[in-house]
Amino acid sequence: VQLQASGGGLVKVGGSLRLSCVASGRTARNTNLGWFRQAPGTERELVSVMILGGISPYHADSVRGRFHISRDNAKNTVYLDMRMLKPEDTAVYYCAGGSITTTTAEYWGQGTLVTVSS
Repeated sequence: VQLQASGGGLVKVGGSLRLSCVASGRTARNTNLGWFRQAPGTERELVSVMILGGISPYHADSVRGRFHISRDNAKNTVYLDMRMLKPEDTAVYYCAGGSITTTTAEYWGQGTLVTVSS
């Protein structure tokens, strides 16, 4: 599975941003998809994930109520809608796929930088 992320950028505090990640490959349609992030000097953090067959998506406590993950199966694309952004949301966001745990994933996309300015 190959993952191509896009949508990062510079946004002001309280603003919104949408990240997209297109999955391709033979098994892309049947893979879990999610997002991690890593800020400078910090460990990588699982932000949101959609598990195939899962009842509801997972969102980390730090983003719950502000971020929303969704998936367009026809396009093999997962989205991360981020609103009420805070400076602490500044990080490189990575699309992830396959077997996903709280610390790692089977497949990775390239990172996309999100910078929230105060």
